[in-house]
Amino acid sequence: MAVQELPMQTVRARGGRKPIAFLHSFFRSPTDAAITIACLALLWLVVWPFVKWVTIDAAWIGQGGGACANIEGACWVFVRERMGTFVFGTYPSAERWRVMLVFAGAIIGVAALLLPRVPGKPKIALVMLTAFPAAAAILLAGGVFGLEPVPTRNWGGLTLTLVVAIWGIVTTIPIGMALALGRRSNMFLVRTACAIYVEFWRALPLLGVLFMAATMFPLFVPPGIEFDKLMRALIAFTLFNAAYMAEVFRSGLQAINKGQYEAATALALPYWTSMYKVILPQAISVALPSFVGTCINILKMSSIFLAISLYEFLGMVQQGAADPEWLGSHGVLETGFVFAGFVYWCLCFGMSRYSRHLERTRLKVRT
Repeated sequence: MAVQELPMQTVRARGGRKPIAFLHSFFRSPTDAAITIACLALLWLVVWPFVKWVTIDAAWIGQGGGACANIEGACWVFVRERMGTFVFGTYPSAERWRVMLVFAGAIIGVAALLLPRVPGKPKIALVMLTAFPAAAAILLAGGVFGLEPVPTRNWGGLTLTLVVAIWGIVTTIPIGMALALGRRSNMFLVRTACAIYVEFWRALPLLGVLFMAATMFPLFVPPGIEFDKLMRALIAFTLFNAAYMAEVFRSGLQAINKGQYEAATALALPYWTSMYKVILPQAISVALPSFVGTCINILKMSSIFLAISLYEFLGMVQQGAADPEWLGSHGVLETGFVFAGFVYWCLCFGMSRYSRHLERTRLKVRT
């Protein structure tokens, strides 16, 4: 049956009606019109002053705090001059190329995972979850291969935020998966131990856990034994978030139809083979939205490290605003918070969009 082609004038007419129909949908009834006008008025009262504060009334040029002394808007001079500390913290300037190299490797790896036609994505993902964090730790810490050692107390800013987030995600995935499998085990002791672990850590506040790791833990070790403060906090951070990650994976495992388990058993597949090739791929696919949400929460929870005097991105913004050079300036702290919020939004939005891409890919494969 031949497909009848529409005249070009008809196609253009239909395309031209779409914007008009879209606008008309907001004024279909007096109630819709009133709600639309109220929303527009609210946007005008809220959004326009913010846009004006960020752009028109803001200070873009100048040097030092004097550039923002007599303004009514944002102080982007502060962000520009403190950008180095926002990104690197107090990391030595001569060694910042190592941080940039880590950032470049992360960008290349993420781009390889995002681009649709890059082959070997499972291997790339495995490298990004195993080899890349180890290489990044060697580059950042130094002390080997002729690299100048940089103590973790000099790590800060966005560098520390990403270190905490990547560490939390990479370490909680295997621990959470093991706990989820343990909670569904047929062995009573394993199932009970995993359940106790999950319920115990989920009942604790993260701030209290970090305080225990940073301040109380050194009191329980023998004299003369020192353990890096950042490493203590990272281990506590992992133990805490692994309990939540375990529940994410357990929900995916419970969503798998019982017939999948029976089919793997009927094929005489060993337990680990059936899990690796049959059950886990489906469970991870089902739990993907919750998994990405947990990863985003891990990224945002990194800001709580400021409470134990580890100055991550948000901490460096607050520290910069407290500098005597900027105390007499207007809108310095607010501008720093706006900039930090924008950076956090970009990171979280990128993770969520990649999750949507994976979900769409999964739907295409199923159909």
